[in-house]
Amino acid sequence: MLVLRSVALFVAAALFEIGGAWLVWQGVREHRGWAWIGAGVIALGIYGFVATLQEDADFGRILAAYGGVFVAGSLAWGVVLDGYRPDWADVLGALICLVGVAVIMYAPRS
Repeated sequence: MLVLRSVALFVAAALFEIGGAWLVWQGVREHRGWAWIGAGVIALGIYGFVATLQEDADFGRILAAYGGVFVAGSLAWGVVLDGYRPDWADVLGALICLVGVAVIMYAPRS
């Protein structure tokens, strides 16, 4: 159950961080305005809070593992919202990152 909770928190964090960055990008680069930028800043703040809800108390471990989730999530976000088509190297790299997440977060420790 703890692993499922942890994975759900990583997914929520990814949605807020990647979504927040995307909203800022849209506001600035696509000239959609301050409302988009403001929504992005709020989403990024929520991401920072969600990351603190992980059971593990090690900031470095959580953020290092989340980095792998961010890589894979960013590619998925691009596919769904921007029509990006990853190549084999993108997919392989994302899978390697997710294996890293599993090792960092869920490997047995004494």
